Amino acid sequence: MSYTFLWYATRGAGAVSMVLLSGVVILGILSALRVQATGWPRFLTTGLHRNVALTAVVFLALHIVTAVVDPYTHLGFGAALVPFSSYYRTFWLGLGAVALELMVAIVITSLVRGFVGHRAWRLIHWLAYACWPVAIIHGFGTGTDVWSVWFLALAAICIGAVGVATVVRLTTQPVDPLAGAKVAFRSSVDRRQLP
Repeated sequence: MSYTFLWYATRGAGAVSMVLLSGVVILGILSALRVQATGWPRFLTTGLHRNVALTAVVFLALHIVTAVVDPYTHLGFGAALVPFSSYYRTFWLGLGAVALELMVAIVITSLVRGFVGHRAWRLIHWLAYACWPVAIIHGFGTGTDVWSVWFLALAAICIGAVGVATVVRLTTQPVDPLAGAKVAFRSSVDRRQLP
């Protein structure tokens, strides 16, 4: 296998992972806010969030495997799995390993959500807010294209979009899907109590 191919595959899969993980965070925020447009049922936002997350996991796995098997870096799987154990760009690859472990925790608890319960799943799912910036910082520290125009533009779009979604999340109250049902229930109870 050509070393050049592995180098391009690692870089490409890393960039695609950055875009997909940014999309996952944005869709997660939109799902939490219960955002939906006319003709766009809420389950599509949730389903799209899940499917983009699964696609991100595939590209992340491709990014890791091609980096590990690339003979130029001689990383080995230990460096990818044990934070800060690599001799090559120790700190930056360590951040990548931390992001990977946070992502694994999110994925595993999502797969066994029925067994761990909604509260535990939700608490662990908040790790996404730590995983994403750690992964972005990892990309800036290890990426060979960090100062190229295309990478800077892509990173700026991803960071900007997640930033806007986060501000919207922090400044907007989520829509309570049961609010209408509660009002209707109260109205019917009030009518029954009338003389």
